Amino acid sequence: MKISTKGRYGLTIMIALARKHGEDPISLKSIAREYDLSEHYLEQLIAPLRNARLVRSVRGAHGGYLLTKLPGEITAGDVIRVLEGPIQPVEGIEDEEPAKRELWIRIRDAVKEVLDTTTLEDLAQHHDDEYEQDGYMFYI
Repeated sequence: MKISTKGRYGLTIMIALARKHGEDPISLKSIAREYDLSEHYLEQLIAPLRNARLVRSVRGAHGGYLLTKLPGEITAGDVIRVLEGPIQPVEGIEDEEPAKRELWIRIRDAVKEVLDTTTLEDLAQHHDDEYEQDGYMFYI
């Protein structure tokens, strides 16, 4: 299973909302600016997330989006399923020979386990600067 930009950017939206949970609504424009993404594309992704009741919109001058639940209650699997569909590494598992079917099922279950036990709260606790080494920039 390959996660497309829909799933990746959808998670970006949800992590941004999780990081600001309990604060004012966040606009897609500010998320797009912060992560250098297309605001128009984010608008297309927010609709299914809103329809799935993972986010809600707030209208007005200071409007934007909020999570409908606590960040610890929404999993990465919830978001990926809304935007990407069912989690399965290959289609037609039932038609495979038993040895290969077992492998595909084990892979599917392992991916589901990771996605369903990783919450937005978990993801929001990671910061991009954790991957920088002591604040130094190296050029080759």
